[in-house]
Amino acid sequence: MNLDNIVIVLDRPEEPRNIGAVCRAMANSNIHTLRIVGRKEEIDVEKVHVLAIHAAYLFDNAEFYPSITDATADCVCAAGTTRRRGKKRGKLLLPEEFSATADKITTGKKSGQGGKVAVVFGNERTGLDDNEILECTMGVTIPSSDEFGSMNLSHAVQIICYTLFRHDGKGKTGYVPIDRKRLKETVGNITDNLQKIGFFKVTGRSDMEHFWRDILSRAALSEGEAQYLEKVFNKASGLAQKNSGATE
Repeated sequence: MNLDNIVIVLDRPEEPRNIGAVCRAMANSNIHTLRIVGRKEEIDVEKVHVLAIHAAYLFDNAEFYPSITDATADCVCAAGTTRRRGKKRGKLLLPEEFSATADKITTGKKSGQGGKVAVVFGNERTGLDDNEILECTMGVTIPSSDEFGSMNLSHAVQIICYTLFRHDGKGKTGYVPIDRKRLKETVGNITDNLQKIGFFKVTGRSDMEHFWRDILSRAALSEGEAQYLEKVFNKASGLAQKNSGATE
């Protein structure tokens, strides 16, 4: 995913504080291109900055257009966000499905040269009407409760931006799990210490190793967790041997 090729378009936003919150949502996900359908002079910039805080530069650098068509003219596709379904709204993609499409376009996986992808968000009160949806080339919907389906503008932007951001980091985890070779060392440490304190006879060690290998493999331990486990069993074994010697 080339996040520099993602364009967020706000169509006729009414609440300046929402615009500020949108800027923060974009910055959280490393997306920096904001376009607004409307007139800048009609927006209370001070209120935008109150909510945008350190992301106010996104609004300050935003470009303004008279229509969705104009705002997305240089984009390969424009995805209109909507929770309403209908004949004129066509097939609606889930955020994850849209992200896969955006990934191919923004990175140019087929052509070798990436293009821009616009995500269009409607007015807070009315959303995108049928004519505005027709100005887009695809639709995206965020599943929400049937009892209360309406979503705040900035929240919707946050979800879409986060999904795009996570697709960019697809396959990354918060830590690096140890491999089987390293896991074998940890299992060996555990069973060595258990054997030292007479937990099992030598003939029972193989079953114990298989038990620890299987359960720790499913846990996908980090290096820090593996070392902590080893320290626990080292200390437990040392204390057990020390106490055993004191009672003899």
